[in-house]
Amino acid sequence: MDRADDMSRRTVLSAAAAVAALAATASPALAAGAGRPAPRAKRPVSNRFWSSHADWSAGTADGTRAVSGARPAVEIAEAAGRTDYADPHTGKTATWEYARWTSPVHRPAVPATEVIASWNARTPAGTWLQVELQGTYSDQAKTPWYVLGRWASGDDKDKDIRRTSVDDQSDGKSSIWTDTFSIDDTTTGLRLVSYRLRLTLYRKPGATESPTVWRLGAMASAVPDRFTVPASEPGLAKELKVPRYSQEIHAGQYPEYDNGGEAWCSPTSSQMIIEFWGRKPTAADLAWVDPSYADPQVCHAARQVFDYQYAGCGNWPFNAAYASTYKDMQGVVTRLASLTELESLIAAGIPAITSQSFLKEELTGAGYGTAGHLMTVIGFTRKGDVIANDPASPSNEAVRRIYKRREWENIWLRTKRHNATGKVVSGTGGVCYLYFPTKLSAKQKKALADVGIH
Repeated sequence: MDRADDMSRRTVLSAAAAVAALAATASPALAAGAGRPAPRAKRPVSNRFWSSHADWSAGTADGTRAVSGARPAVEIAEAAGRTDYADPHTGKTATWEYARWTSPVHRPAVPATEVIASWNARTPAGTWLQVELQGTYSDQAKTPWYVLGRWASGDDKDKDIRRTSVDDQSDGKSSIWTDTFSIDDTTTGLRLVSYRLRLTLYRKPGATESPTVWRLGAMASAVPDRFTVPASEPGLAKELKVPRYSQEIHAGQYPEYDNGGEAWCSPTSSQMIIEFWGRKPTAADLAWVDPSYADPQVCHAARQVFDYQYAGCGNWPFNAAYASTYKDMQGVVTRLASLTELESLIAAGIPAITSQSFLKEELTGAGYGTAGHLMTVIGFTRKGDVIANDPASPSNEAVRRIYKRREWENIWLRTKRHNATGKVVSGTGGVCYLYFPTKLSAKQKKALADVGIH
C-alpha cells in the first residue's frame, strides 16, 4: 500500500478535465441496484479473454501453435525470428528467438477509456513473454503497438529477464501508465472502439522449451467520472474462510522489493486468495527466505510479482499472472459494476481482491488513509457491511475487518475523489483481481459469466 496522497499512476486527467467531467451521470448498471445483475450491454465494463483451442486457432500464428487438451494453450512451434533484448534492469544484452500470436480484432461492448490486460502462463527458466496492444480510436486513427508487460514467472539472475512494465509510451491521445492503457483526456469524447493483442514468446536460440500461455485477454471500460455512486441494497450474507496475512509484520524485510513489507498489500492479498483455493509454494520455492521470518510465502509472493520498472509489487496483471503459476489456477484483472456483483461472487464462493483509495476519515475503522491499497473481500454481514481481510493490519489476528457498506462501496467504485489538500485525484472505479481454479461448480461459472469472465 502506498500511503502517499498523490495523483494515481493510472489516470492522466488534468484537474481542469476532472472538474469538467463532474456533470457525468452514474452508470445505469450501478443504478440498477441489488435486485438483479444489470443487462450486460449496460455495464461500463467489457471483458474478452482467449483461452479455448478455438480461440487460439482463430488468432494469427507466426511460429506458434495451438495446443489442445484439458487446458488449451499457445506455445512456440518454431522460431519466427531472432532479436536482441537489452535488459534495462540487468544491463545485459542477449539474443532470443521468438514466435508470435496475434488475436483477432475485438470490439468491446463499451467504447473504452481504459484497457487492462491479463495473462496466465508458465515460462520455464530461460523463456519469457511480451504482451502488446494496438487499438483503433473512435476517430478511426490507430494507436501504436503498446507494450503492456514483459514477464517471466521466474527470476533466475543468469537465465531470466527482469519482469517489467515499460514507461514513456504515448501517441498524444493515449498513454500507458504502468499496466493500464488510458485515454489522455476523456472529456474530448475520444474512445478506443476496438483492439487486438499481440503475444510474443521468447526462448534461447536452439532451445526446445517454450512459454505456455493458457489465457490472454483484457478488460476494457468506460466508467463515468463520479465522486459518489448510488447506494445498493444488501443481498445474501455470507463469509468465506480465507487465510489472514498481515503485510505489516513484514515491514523492513527484503527492501529490494518495494521497500519491504509495509508496501506489500497486493502480494499479501494475492497469497491469501491463492491459499484459499488450496495452493501453496513449495519448500524449495521458500528456501531463499530468512527462516526467522513468519509467513515466508508472503515474501515469496512479493518477489514473484515485483515490477522492476515500477519498482513495486502493485502491478495488477503481474499479480494475476503470479496466481496462475499455481497448478490449474487462473487470474484476471477486471472491474465490477456494483457491490451487488461482488455479492454474487461471494455467494458462489469466490472472494475478490479490490483496489481502493481514501482519506482516513472516509473509511471508519481503517485507521489510515491511502492513495492506493489492495484488500481481500471475503464476505458480507446480515446488514450488508463488507467483511474484508485487510493486510494493512498490525497482525494476522487483526486482519479481519468489517467496514460500513456505504463507505466502502463509494471509495471502491468512484473514479474521482479529493485528497488531503483538496486536490481532485483519481479513484479506481471498481478494479479487482479474481483468482479461481480451472474446475468450478456450475454456480461459480455462472457468477463469473455474469460479470463477463468466461
